[in-house]
Amino acid sequence: MAFPSRKKDPAADAAAVPPLPSADGATASGKGRPTPRRREAEAARRRPLVPEDRKAAAKAQRAAMRAQRDREYQAMLTGDEANLPARDRGKVRRYVRDYVDARWNLGEFFLPFSLVMVFAILVTGNDAVASLITLAVLYLVVLVTVVDGFILSRILRRRVEAKFGEVPRGTLMYGVVRAFQIRRSRLPRAQVKRGQYPS
Repeated sequence: MAFPSRKKDPAADAAAVPPLPSADGATASGKGRPTPRRREAEAARRRPLVPEDRKAAAKAQRAAMRAQRDREYQAMLTGDEANLPARDRGKVRRYVRDYVDARWNLGEFFLPFSLVMVFAILVTGNDAVASLITLAVLYLVVLVTVVDGFILSRILRRRVEAKFGEVPRGTLMYGVVRAFQIRRSRLPRAQVKRGQYPS
């Protein structure tokens, strides 16, 4: 069964589309090479899934990863933003780090204080009253540092929203965890002095 259609004149169709002239006046006649067949294109792109020398490839990959880790570690020591690990990169994270480093945080004194308290509990093990007082002081310090961390997270939320518009996910926890680290052991290293709050 044939569908009704207009009669087409092939000569009229060919005359309707004139050849396009190129910049130098000659008519364009294609790209100058035949279109490759699919099989030929796939063969040209084909590479082995596993390298021929697997040991050498693994060794090269380990060396590249080691060099990347060294660059990241040096960046954490110097504050080089371009080579920092992905979790520490960005203006928001830099702002949070600078704010936490400028502030006196109770959390940074928690670990040394708790070690002293545990030692005191061991020393006063036979004296029940002294052990109980020491334990109560330790719990009080834990409570105070948790409250300080909560206050810090509220301050960071307010300041980051005011400066950047929104608080990226994980930013507040990043700041609180940094506040609980001893200042000298923080990585990336502190780039500001105490009291030098970012604007």
